[in-house]
Amino acid sequence: MNFLKEAYKVKAKTLIKNLEKRNMQGFYVDNKEEALEKFMTLINEGDVIAWGGSTTVDEIGVKKLLEEKNISVIDRDKAKSPEERVQLMKKALTADVFITSTNAITMDGELMNVDGSGNRLAAYNYGPDSVIVFVGMNKVVPELSAALGRIRSEATVPNAVRVNAQSPCSLTGKCSECTGDSSICCQILITRCSRPQNRIKVILIGESLGF
Repeated sequence: MNFLKEAYKVKAKTLIKNLEKRNMQGFYVDNKEEALEKFMTLINEGDVIAWGGSTTVDEIGVKKLLEEKNISVIDRDKAKSPEERVQLMKKALTADVFITSTNAITMDGELMNVDGSGNRLAAYNYGPDSVIVFVGMNKVVPELSAALGRIRSEATVPNAVRVNAQSPCSLTGKCSECTGDSSICCQILITRCSRPQNRIKVILIGESLGF
């Protein structure tokens, strides 16, 4: 028996109930392949899909799937200039579906995210009709007080390296709560509940994904 997988299932069962109390839909799948299958049941024909920066989304292979199925997307990575990239990031807020991950999720069903430019957090708050969140079970924490600690100790440094930020943490490996132009932690968002109901859908995946 894979005891870690069994523990994930037990945690997910409680977490899904708590997400429902917060007007969010929760689902549990064993792996990335099942996550893609679940994702396809949550979108409609003709939907336009957008995303923010997410290692989890990249690891799952959602973008490749969208391309294979010829689904319309707003892809900021195809911008020909920094100015066009910004315009596509703004346009993403008008998409039918926004796909993303979360930096941490509590057992009580709250999501915490930290961002630099804030475009990902903006989509969480308002704009797209549906927000689909892919979450590896490694991102589950007991409560909010542990969420920020997890983000600063496990997510901030690799994210800084990923986007080539010249923030102090990318040089020291430790969060220094910097406030300069290079900071990738400019905004902190706690999502307590979804309005409208079920606008936010969380796919919990029984693997370690992202950071």
